Amino acid sequence: MADVNRGNRPLSPHLTIYRPQLTSMTSIFVRLTGNAVIVAALMIVWWFAAAASGPDAFATADGFVRSWFGDLVLFLSTWAMWYHLLGGLRHLIWDSGHMLDVKRSETFGLAMILASVLLTIFTAIVV
Repeated sequence: MADVNRGNRPLSPHLTIYRPQLTSMTSIFVRLTGNAVIVAALMIVWWFAAAASGPDAFATADGFVRSWFGDLVLFLSTWAMWYHLLGGLRHLIWDSGHMLDVKRSETFGLAMILASVLLTIFTAIVV
C-alpha cells in the first residue's frame, strides 16, 4: 500500500534549483516544435478542405493563409519543421551511442540551431 505520510519526506528538487542546459532546452524545443508543426499542418489541411468545399469557404481560408499572420505562421512552421528534423537526427545519433559527451552534444545543439535558421531562410528565398 502507498505511504500516505508524505509530510516527513523530503521534496524532490524543483526546476528552480537547476540551471537550464543547452542540451535539455534544445530537447524541450524539439518537442514544442513537433506540436507547432501539427498546428501548421492543420492549417494547411483546413486550406485544402476549404478548396474542396467551395469558393466561399476557400476564399475565407485563402484570405487567412495569405494574410500577414498566415505568412508568419507558415514561416515559423518552416523553421519548426527544420528544427524538429535536425533534433530528431540528433536524437538518433544519441540513440546509437555517439556524441553523448557534454562538449560535442552542446556543439551539435548550437549547430542544430544555426542550421535550422539558415535552412529556413534558404527555404523562404527559394520557395
